[in-house]
Amino acid sequence: MWSPVSFLVIAADEAAGEAGHSSGLLQDTTFWVSLGFLAVVGIFWRLGVHKTVAGLLDQRKEKIADELEAARRLREEAQELLAQYQRRQREAEDEAKGIIEQAKRDADRMGRDARQKINDQLERRAKSAEEKIARAEAQAIADVRNQTTDVAIAAARTIINERMDSGAQSALIEKSIADLRHRMN
Repeated sequence: MWSPVSFLVIAADEAAGEAGHSSGLLQDTTFWVSLGFLAVVGIFWRLGVHKTVAGLLDQRKEKIADELEAARRLREEAQELLAQYQRRQREAEDEAKGIIEQAKRDADRMGRDARQKINDQLERRAKSAEEKIARAEAQAIADVRNQTTDVAIAAARTIINERMDSGAQSALIEKSIADLRHRMN
């Protein structure tokens, strides 16, 4: 099998033979650099370095692709977490609004209840005060009547004792007893 190195050696020999002498081409540095380069490339080719380099590049490509896939998955997870966070935040905001609205309704209801209780209590106290005043007024009227009656009875006794004689007193007693019997029947 022909390799690039053997092809170059044959080509160099033919070129030297055609020129008639080997001093022209063999002394050219470009030829020797080219020949060395091709020899190194040929050796690398023969040893399969190109396959190794291609394998390393493929491994690197696969590693980068895996890293990109992992980054894509992480991005998707991050987007999903962000969406969950935003959903939870909206739910929390809605719940907070609901709690605030319920608190306002409760505060209004409690305020109405408190006002109603205060009004009821004021009405009860006013009614109680009115009843106390009415009782005190009735008691005062009864006391005034009793005192007036006592004073009138005392005055009547005094007047009767001073102005009536014993016959008139007896007649008055008789008349009172008769009126009493008539009322009882």
